[in-house]
Amino acid sequence: MIDYELIDSGNGRRLERFGKYILDRPDPEVLWSKSLPPEKWKSADAKFERNWIYHGHVPANWQIDANGLKFWLKLTPFKHTGIFPEQDWEWEYTTNTIKSAKGNGEINILNLFAYTGAATMFAAKAGAKVTHVDASRPAITWANENRDLNGLTSAPIRWIIDDVPTFVNREIKRGVKYDAIIMDPPVYGHGPTGKPWDFTKDFPRLLNSIHQVLSEKPLFILINAYAISTSPTTLANTLSDQFRNLGGKIDSGELTLKEKSAGRILSTGIWARWQS
Repeated sequence: MIDYELIDSGNGRRLERFGKYILDRPDPEVLWSKSLPPEKWKSADAKFERNWIYHGHVPANWQIDANGLKFWLKLTPFKHTGIFPEQDWEWEYTTNTIKSAKGNGEINILNLFAYTGAATMFAAKAGAKVTHVDASRPAITWANENRDLNGLTSAPIRWIIDDVPTFVNREIKRGVKYDAIIMDPPVYGHGPTGKPWDFTKDFPRLLNSIHQVLSEKPLFILINAYAISTSPTTLANTLSDQFRNLGGKIDSGELTLKEKSAGRILSTGIWARWQS
């Protein structure tokens, strides 16, 4: 369970509770009308337009409980808070898969575009060795704060600030292998040296490189994508193109949140997974 609620949605916005604070954030995919009256929406502690507008006191950071771990949240200039509640089922899947496989030896996880480290924390707590890669130094600093918050300071987590494709290609040359891959690639981005990332062009190439760093008996490859103009089926087909020779199973779907007010399902992104 995560201490989060999608209270209501409508007219291009979401009303959400993260822990004790209520936020009003834009979402261009929300085409329907709000269910709750304006008074409820006005109860938000902060509202994001082009920047955050505060209606109540929201601290610089605060904690949220999620599936047995804690995370620091902050109001960022990009409307995000540092956690994506719709991924909670993936954290549970990762935890259970690692625990089930631990009897076969050390589990080596590669988390790419790893942001503030929710998946890293769950994998490390489950007993895996994790390599956490992101191009943003502030994001990795935030992930380290989450590590310390959960008493995982001595956990075997390797922190890498680098362009993801460049790092993976280095790992190929080094002969490093991983038992599972997690990634949240953006639509567009830049590495620490300014190298551009374009999902449409670079994602298939990255998958080809990922194939070369998998161990002999990999467990899973889990991919999330947000704000891209493609479908879960397309994501699954792209995954199949690279990994169908491994056997196993490929599935895909939408990342969703269920609204408390009217029970509507809000799609926030897509996912695809290969598993042995």
